[in-house]
Amino acid sequence: MNMITGTRIIADLYRDSVSLMKISSRLDSLPNVIQASCIMATPANINLLLEAGLLSSEIAAEPNEVLIAIEAEDKTSLNEALDLAENELRQRASTNSNREQKSESSEPFSQEMALDINTEANLVLISTPGPYAAAEALKALKLGLNTMIFSDNVTIEDEILLKEYANKKNLMVLGPDCGTSVINGVPLGFANVVKKGNIGIVAASGTGLQQVICLIDEGGGGVSQAIGTGGRDLDSRIGGLSTIQGIKALDKDQETSVVVIISKPPSLKVVDSLIKKVKKMSKPAVFCLFGSNIEDPKVKNIYITETLEDAARTALSLSSNSIEKNIAHKNETRILELLNHVPKVSNNGRYLRALYSGGTFCYEALSLLNGKLEELHSNIAFPKSTLMSNPWESRGHTLLDLGDDLFTRGKAHPMIDFSIRNERLMEEASDPETAVILFDIVLGHCAHTDPSSAIVPIIDQIKSNKENPPPLMIGFICGTEGDPQNLFSQKSNLKKAGVLLANNNAEAVRLAAKVIENL
Repeated sequence: MNMITGTRIIADLYRDSVSLMKISSRLDSLPNVIQASCIMATPANINLLLEAGLLSSEIAAEPNEVLIAIEAEDKTSLNEALDLAENELRQRASTNSNREQKSESSEPFSQEMALDINTEANLVLISTPGPYAAAEALKALKLGLNTMIFSDNVTIEDEILLKEYANKKNLMVLGPDCGTSVINGVPLGFANVVKKGNIGIVAASGTGLQQVICLIDEGGGGVSQAIGTGGRDLDSRIGGLSTIQGIKALDKDQETSVVVIISKPPSLKVVDSLIKKVKKMSKPAVFCLFGSNIEDPKVKNIYITETLEDAARTALSLSSNSIEKNIAHKNETRILELLNHVPKVSNNGRYLRALYSGGTFCYEALSLLNGKLEELHSNIAFPKSTLMSNPWESRGHTLLDLGDDLFTRGKAHPMIDFSIRNERLMEEASDPETAVILFDIVLGHCAHTDPSSAIVPIIDQIKSNKENPPPLMIGFICGTEGDPQNLFSQKSNLKKAGVLLANNNAEAVRLAAKVIENL
């Protein structure tokens, strides 16, 4: 079948990346639309569309214009999708214009105007195309405002400049590429609704932060502050500037009794610096740093944990002035209980295929499976696993971070748009070597409004194929009862579809490993 592509440019219109992601996701769900993307027409974004095949050649568009690019099965579907996208964009613009005309004080068009309206504000959330984010962040810092930079594609040189400047001004920079924070009880970015409490978190990891705050909430605890720092903060070039500031702030905070520090693989030099600073804290600190292999420093107030689950449980115990013992034994007992409910794998597959929307979950899985399963392959670098030269083709035990730029070029993040994962889910299920498919579902603000409705039809389709026995599906949901997607409903829908649900990622990974070992 010959597919056709088309584009449309909306001049003099700006939309933030989250708004454009949601429109792109809606377009992707339309009948006969193969792929779609709605972006600000920056050179970097245009290059992504070229690589994704949505553009066949360079296009004359300016960075202050919205570019809609769609691939469809026929011309009618293409035009209908382009019209829908343009109408939605113009409708939002018209709504904003009417609101401004009716309001005595129009919506602010600059940070200075926003400060005039809300003089007590002390934090700016920046979601602009990467090339402009650093300039806006510097402007905020000069106005005396802390900044959370949701935007990615900010150079590391700009990140260093911003964080060093903020440090001198006693301000904080959360990010760049900071997807999640909860500040004074307000969820920012991809964040969950959690109870207020006495556990503070500093995380150079978005989904890692989400998993820990959700497990704390489930365990009856609460969060004082959850500070995202951006995934590069513990890089040796950054030196953990924002993480150190966050730790100091939480140590002084009267509402915080315990501090949790989370990171994707960090610089060992930066970790040593963190340990030295945490030793001087007056409060207990729980570390969960994947890929660091740090030894327990045998210091009274420092606790080293292997998983996000263990970090949450340790923090909960410390927050109530107790120490949970025999965590490893309890984990093993729980897995043995779950194994009693595992149906026999119906095909002749031998391998695990993990499809993650959260990068930290992928790191955690690789960490847990090292030494347990051989032939580990991933699109993210991790000790004792093979970095895939072609992430589009699974080999052996494959664990994928589907939020990686390679998969999201011209598309929304897989927490919003399930098309990337659903396509891969179908591919892995049709591979006779696949025994177990493991996946995450992330709830909360900005995530898909009803994730089970997006993935269950694909699972049903896989199970309806009588010629190809389906692999075992193991999943887990990262969310809380307060999240807008209705946690109970999401769990119920997935269980009805035959998904074996674990309580968290570590539990799901350990269960999957046991199933593979028992084949």
